[in-house]
Amino acid sequence: MAIAVESLVEGIDQIPDFRLYGRVAGVMGMMIELAGLNRELTIGQRCNVMARGRAAIPCEVVGFRQGRALLLPFGSVEGIGLGCKAELLKSDPVVWPCEAWLGRVLNALGEPIDGKGPLPSGNMPCHLRRAPPPAHSRQRVGAKIDLGVRTINAFTTCCRGQRMGIFSGSGVGKSVLLSMLARYTASDVNVIGLIGERGREVQEWLEDDLGAEGLARSVVIVATSDEAPLIRRQAAYLTLSVAEYFRDQNCDVLCLIDSITRFAMAMREIGLSAGEPPTSKGYTPSVFAQLPALLERAGPGVTGGSITGLFTVLVEGDDHNEPIADAVRGILDGQIVLDRKIAQRNRYPAIDVLRSVSRTMPNCNSTAENELVDRARALLSTFEDMGDLIRIGAYKKGSDPMIDEAIRYQPDLEAFLSQGKGERSDLESGYATIANILGLTWPPADAQVAAE
Repeated sequence: MAIAVESLVEGIDQIPDFRLYGRVAGVMGMMIELAGLNRELTIGQRCNVMARGRAAIPCEVVGFRQGRALLLPFGSVEGIGLGCKAELLKSDPVVWPCEAWLGRVLNALGEPIDGKGPLPSGNMPCHLRRAPPPAHSRQRVGAKIDLGVRTINAFTTCCRGQRMGIFSGSGVGKSVLLSMLARYTASDVNVIGLIGERGREVQEWLEDDLGAEGLARSVVIVATSDEAPLIRRQAAYLTLSVAEYFRDQNCDVLCLIDSITRFAMAMREIGLSAGEPPTSKGYTPSVFAQLPALLERAGPGVTGGSITGLFTVLVEGDDHNEPIADAVRGILDGQIVLDRKIAQRNRYPAIDVLRSVSRTMPNCNSTAENELVDRARALLSTFEDMGDLIRIGAYKKGSDPMIDEAIRYQPDLEAFLSQGKGERSDLESGYATIANILGLTWPPADAQVAAE
């Protein structure tokens, strides 16, 4: 009873004493010009525009021009005309997550879209655009995390609180790889943001790829490609806000976002509509300012918990040096590169080991593990360098012992790099398999003595 009365009092306190209104003074494309509230509005504030014959349309202030506020809607501008009333919303954009959100699918506004009934609210508000923790207050990255994919575990080992990018062209298998990471990673909670996804594929990915087991410990936020750019941008903010809530509960969170490129595209649409000058490939300066502001929110916590971030980057035209890929690569702690040529050989996941790197390696590994991985990488590199000559028969066996060794081990190493969607591999078994392929004892005798 006391809790109910307290909630009622809090609700009454949140009712504003008065309301402020403005009027629509112009509409061009998706941009709405608002007059009458210039002195009250700031960048990022929200308004409800009363469309004719429709429900109120939420909008956000993205700029000012010639004494008028510039608003972008979270939906269609249909029904909005000159003179339509706009109400200023006083509350900050926040969400109220709780543990009951696990297993649920939400839209970018924090509303359930899975048909499982209303979404409970927690007791702690989480701001959508929360600043990253201070650098000097953060903990260091934790121990190695088992991602369940042996190629990543062995060659691009990831630690708790690390942020990695998955760089891939379209149709190279990144969605299936994400589903494997969501199902098999040893984390307490998964928070998954599907930004700019094809609407047809969302339900298929949830049921066939993620599955009931993966969904049970996940919160999924969905914004499809046909939704407004503000919705796609907010879906990314909401994903990090929910991840921060669970991190603050001392949970080890796996945060997956697919994809950062579509977030950047949404930011580009917003910036161009607000009148920002286009720069490289049409991306506005605010895009490159918002990327670190978003990605830095992942990582170790201050007092406990962590957010391990795995963010996909959809490289345009398979150009891994295009502006967004280049900017994200400089922000994150490593990259996993998916290669179309490898996918065309029908080897999945199509990870290019030689172009992938983790910035926590080799410090997170033992000496024996580093020596083993370096040996396997050297053999793969040697075969890659001489591959064309070997395939056309121009290389004569016995000319170079290192090349002969690379040819001998290549089939088994290639089989190691391949992994089925329903197959899980743990950290230790990956090292043991590589050692077995190379004819080495694992664990080494000196490691066994040290352990004893």
